[in-house]
Amino acid sequence: MTSFAVATLRNVTLNEDAVTHLERIDETLKPYEGRFIIHGGEKHVKEGAPDFDLIVLRFTNLKNAEAWYRSADYQAILDLRVANSQGEVFLIDGVAADPKATDILTR
Repeated sequence: MTSFAVATLRNVTLNEDAVTHLERIDETLKPYEGRFIIHGGEKHVKEGAPDFDLIVLRFTNLKNAEAWYRSADYQAILDLRVANSQGEVFLIDGVAADPKATDILTR
């Protein structure tokens, strides 16, 4: 099942370390079949007032997402992001083919 790494980042400082993180992260994703599907971007707000940048990475499965996050290559650049932003990061499974809203009622 497709899985995602999701980050909600606030107070991002785009300095030399943050740029280094951006320049190196793509290479950390390749061995785990990860790719960006959302990376910031303009929000067209319909409800609330989101005060964060949204980043979503897609992986073929949770095993690959976990392996990427724990990998030596990603861990080597993780502090560059953490030192220059605040927020939350989590891994989450996607949904099965042809999902229905009521599927969550059977979990």
